[in-house]
Amino acid sequence: MVSGDLVPHANLDHAATTPCLRRVHDAVRDVLPWYASVHRGAGFASRVSSRAYEQARDSLRRFAGASADSEVLFTRNTTDALNLLARCLPPGTAVLRFDTEHHAALLPWAPDSVVGLGMPDSPEAAARLLSAALRRLPAGPKLVVLTGASNVTGELWPVAELAEIARRHGARTVLDAAQLAPHRPLSMTGWQVDWVALSGHKMYAPFGAGALVGSPEWLADAQPYLVGGGATANVTANSADSAHVTWCGLPARHEAGSPNVVGAHALAAACDELTELGWDFVTAHEQALVDRLREGLAALPGVRPLSMWPGRPGVGVVSFAIDPHAGKTTDADLLAAALSAEHGVSVRSGLFCAHMLTRRLMSRTGAEPGPALRASVGLDTTTEHVDRLLAGLERLLLDGPGAHYRLLDGRWAPDPDPRPFPTFLGEAELPALA
Repeated sequence: MVSGDLVPHANLDHAATTPCLRRVHDAVRDVLPWYASVHRGAGFASRVSSRAYEQARDSLRRFAGASADSEVLFTRNTTDALNLLARCLPPGTAVLRFDTEHHAALLPWAPDSVVGLGMPDSPEAAARLLSAALRRLPAGPKLVVLTGASNVTGELWPVAELAEIARRHGARTVLDAAQLAPHRPLSMTGWQVDWVALSGHKMYAPFGAGALVGSPEWLADAQPYLVGGGATANVTANSADSAHVTWCGLPARHEAGSPNVVGAHALAAACDELTELGWDFVTAHEQALVDRLREGLAALPGVRPLSMWPGRPGVGVVSFAIDPHAGKTTDADLLAAALSAEHGVSVRSGLFCAHMLTRRLMSRTGAEPGPALRASVGLDTTTEHVDRLLAGLERLLLDGPGAHYRLLDGRWAPDPDPRPFPTFLGEAELPALA
């Protein structure tokens, strides 16, 4: 910390990105000596890498609760997976989505294809809005975009009920499971959703891999998401200055270029570890922490939790606004910086890549439409981490920061900041503020 004291890092920012599981670390260590090209080499290392890559697909299918014939397309993250699907929609597809989505699910679709469903004030209202919108649409392909758990409030969406409504009207469904996957089991076949998108960096595999899992329909006949090596079955001369291309089938069709075999192997290891830990354990651990966090926040004056549907079950994500008159320091960005520098606690401040939803929820509380704070727990979170956040927040509200802060590239930072960079970065300490 800026005081020079050392404390264990209290990482309460799991909703942004998660640390690496030991099993994932070990899986990466094991595969690195065999790292080679995938599906492109005759050497033994290439065969090992290719097998690791394909076995990772099997782990993803099981983890997602997908059918045996579901495709697994490896991507960089959830955003990449949803953009891939957006590129594969048949012409004229109507895309129905709520305004509560993370930008990854809100923005990839062609603007003239979107049917906005607003911000429902209850799960029942969400079902009514979706049903009414589908009834109004003419015949043609339709896609309903669903969220498993809100990245702002953690609240669980009624996935099975909304997917059933979509099926009744002949619509396909895609589930943004980025926030759901590390906290609850997925059941594609049980929910009967067509595709699931998820990210490794949200589920303890921060090695640049995600996936789109689901039906081959729409994907199999679409132009490749990326064009280049690996997606091509044959390329011949069409004329003096052009080529004729025969594209591969799935999954290679949408995985052009040398794939991230290390990331795919890491993601598979995370899927297997979460499953073996047992979802009862994961859920009970996180629920106890969230209950403690919510109870503590409720005791702090001027702290206003953000919620779409009060009382709705959720995962380990809690966002809140600070009343501008609640204490000496109420700026969310400054509070986040001071919690890190003075208490060793990492939280997120901002609008959480869900600007419309966060601003709407802030306005409900009567708070100013600025940034909010978000604390999110995970497998490595302890009660001490939660208690340290609560104690640090209370102290900052009552007394203000104990260090001096200035804006650096638009963000608050302590000035001076004596915390050293890790030695692998080659600098002894953080640069002084101008």
